[in-house]
Amino acid sequence: MKLLKILSFPLFCAVLSAQAQSSNVVHISSKDTEKDILTKAASLRPSARQLRWQNLELTAFFHFGINTMTNKEWGDGKEDISTFNPEGLDAKQWVRTVKEAGFKQVIITAKHHDGFCLWPSKYTEHSIKNTPYKNGKGDVVQEVAQACKMYGIGFGVYLSPWDRNHPDYGDTEKYNAYFLNQLTELLSNYGQVDEVWFDGANGEGPNGKKPVYHFEDWYRLIRKLQPNAIIAITGPDVRWVGTESGKGRTTEWSVVPVDQQENAHTAKDSQKDIAFPPQGDMTDSDLGSREKIVKAKTLAWYPAETDVSIRPGWFYHPAEDDKVKTPEQLMNIYFTSVGRNSVLLLNIPPNKQGLISASDQKSLKAWKDQMDATFKHNLLKGAAVKKMPMEFQYELKQAKTFDVLSLQEDIAKGQRVEKFRAEYWNGTKWVLFAEGTTIGYKRLIRFDPVRATKIRLKIESSRLRPFLSLVGLYKMAG
Repeated sequence: MKLLKILSFPLFCAVLSAQAQSSNVVHISSKDTEKDILTKAASLRPSARQLRWQNLELTAFFHFGINTMTNKEWGDGKEDISTFNPEGLDAKQWVRTVKEAGFKQVIITAKHHDGFCLWPSKYTEHSIKNTPYKNGKGDVVQEVAQACKMYGIGFGVYLSPWDRNHPDYGDTEKYNAYFLNQLTELLSNYGQVDEVWFDGANGEGPNGKKPVYHFEDWYRLIRKLQPNAIIAITGPDVRWVGTESGKGRTTEWSVVPVDQQENAHTAKDSQKDIAFPPQGDMTDSDLGSREKIVKAKTLAWYPAETDVSIRPGWFYHPAEDDKVKTPEQLMNIYFTSVGRNSVLLLNIPPNKQGLISASDQKSLKAWKDQMDATFKHNLLKGAAVKKMPMEFQYELKQAKTFDVLSLQEDIAKGQRVEKFRAEYWNGTKWVLFAEGTTIGYKRLIRFDPVRATKIRLKIESSRLRPFLSLVGLYKMAG
């Protein structure tokens, strides 16, 4: 998809309310010392919607549309939509497949850059209503939403701002009105929407022009119609991790600078929903270090989402049936995304028949089996524990062999840990077996197998007193 690489400078527009400002956004005064700023950063907490989203861990992307039929990644908006007729389409199979693999939410590409709509939009003829699928009476968005409700998982929509088909694209006022109308349809007719996903694509339309996106208006509409929905990527709740490799930063802060130009305006309007465009590159390799935040004017809880496809492409291509990521590759991605304080958004594209292919299903199932076998038993369960403010010591009843360390902060209280080390007692001294920087929602580290009875975790640096919700040791299955 290469979603944000179209923009040379990613735009982030945060929508604040009086309640949100008191918890997940804080402004820095010119009088604040470095200690004051670190305290403010450590005291920031996620909003209720951000906390719910972070706990999902695994979310699934369904890239599906006219590109599936034409075997393209990006359509040009000129496709013959009469080719869209996936007679075997079974959205229940899609959702059942990902739920059985451990996913808690899905996102469907309701409209990609080609402008083709998977729902019968009243505002364009370039939609499913003018295809042979179910004699023009089909609605894939509805089918996915109903399947999510049936299986009890979250439902989200991707709506591309770029539209290579619509004649109003390039006319800022007309196109933003059109886009708001489409958003209203998606947010009003399909029950609860848990996430709205915007990328930053802003190419030329059929008239050779580019519009200015009115993000603030879009955000206000979402907050009005679906107040609990996460607004992701080019949005105020969740940012892109900066790569489509499946690898997050080894030091990933959820608290980052989001400096805006007019702090006074923000403070003045803090009793109502507002929007402001901060300055800064959210794809930078270092976002939340001490060196970064002490120079900030505003800090926000703005966590990362890691998106990657199970195949080389984002849409289904028959030539990639033998290139599906293996269970081992998926496990590696879990460690480098969720295990680095992010949420994983894994794309699993349905095929031309409208089904998740057998090769994708097989890989997902084997990965889930390995996950279950690895994380079923925390080997520290039942251990004697000695807790100190910056150190935790564990003594097992008998020696255990382990090669995975799992740490979690209670992020409802903030993210604070800057550096840690884990050691085992070899009979004469403490020996290092794992170390790292940030923890956040979750930190996973693999290492050569260790067999020990005594283990200790030392927090070597923290912005305020740390609150850990989990310390776990596991043995990789297989």
